[in-house]
Amino acid sequence: MKLVRDKIPEIMDAKGKKPIIHTASADEFKRNLIEKLNEEVLEIKKELNAEELADLLEVIYSLGKLIWLTPQDLEKIRIKKAEENGDFSKKIILENPK
Repeated sequence: MKLVRDKIPEIMDAKGKKPIIHTASADEFKRNLIEKLNEEVLEIKKELNAEELADLLEVIYSLGKLIWLTPQDLEKIRIKKAEENGDFSKKIILENPK
């Protein structure tokens, strides 16, 4: 079992495959989103590209919805944190993080 995008069963059906699906409970959805997050991070580790980054954002946006945040809310929080703490543009590595 794995969480898939909403149109995947239709796409499979159009290709002659018969997907067996169910709708996740709230807890199952959260668990599977976190698993999907890890899966997407591994994909980005293999190859950094726009498609994988977009997939990662989709998962992040879905996780945000679980706590009533829109993509715009997340962007506002990201900007605020960048203003307060900076971003990663200077490529600083802290050698003694603890």
